[in-house]
Amino acid sequence: METNKGILLESGTNELEIVEFGIGKNKFGINVIKVKEIINPVPITLVPHSHPNVEGIIELREEVLPVVNVADALGFPPSETPEQDKFIFAEFNQQKVVFHVHTVTQIHRISWSQIEKPSDMYQGLESQIIGVIKLKSEMVLLLDFEKIVVEINPESGINIQQVKKLGSRQNSDKKILIAEDSPLLRKLLLDTLTEAGFKYLEFYENGLDAINYLENLIDSGKAEKEVQLVITDIEMPQMDGHHLTKRIKESGELAVLPVIIFSSLITDSLRHKGQVVGADAQISKPEIAELIKLIDRFIL
Repeated sequence: METNKGILLESGTNELEIVEFGIGKNKFGINVIKVKEIINPVPITLVPHSHPNVEGIIELREEVLPVVNVADALGFPPSETPEQDKFIFAEFNQQKVVFHVHTVTQIHRISWSQIEKPSDMYQGLESQIIGVIKLKSEMVLLLDFEKIVVEINPESGINIQQVKKLGSRQNSDKKILIAEDSPLLRKLLLDTLTEAGFKYLEFYENGLDAINYLENLIDSGKAEKEVQLVITDIEMPQMDGHHLTKRIKESGELAVLPVIIFSSLITDSLRHKGQVVGADAQISKPEIAELIKLIDRFIL
């Protein structure tokens, strides 16, 4: 079963489509943009000494791909109806992974404004939930698949050693606004950008909070002094990075701000979405060294 790629969302509308899937009785979601294909399970080749959440490898379309058991990754029991299980073939962070889930039900088209930020009571740095979606009388949890993969393969995440390889750097007095919903990623970006010499960092958890801050700066006449560059993720509750970029570039006072999109969703086939909304540059996570080189280019 292929995913429905016929409905192409316009860039900057603050909308997305999610594939709803089940683990036990719980409902979860993954952004359609990450999904290449949904198939019935095929025989898995076991790999000795692999991570406990990796079931093994399969061959699909002449590619060898790892299979991640999502139930194991979340601490859920095995499927009660394995005959209904599905494989979700996904691509993000320049990686291709197959996620083993229990059921796949339907595709929903929603606005990012419908996705609520997880409460601090149950989120924290270790949570795999990046958003809560209320659909009729049910809740669908949007999973942080990047975090699931990084926990299996830490080398696929942001690595401060990449920054140290750039050599000694002078501190910069430039001010950077960063929109990133993941607490873990915010901390990693704080550590790596500080290591790179950028001391004036303003973090926001979503695009809505970021644009409100920027528009308030316009009203107070401080926009040009307070922010010299914007870095934004794409997937964020309330307002995504594409819509944030569009709002900035359509504002007379803010349009001169360089905007770098730093996201797991930067691929050759999706890069045009950022170009349409006016992004000055786009770089795929976790290429932190390349991000710093772009920052240098725009504001140093």
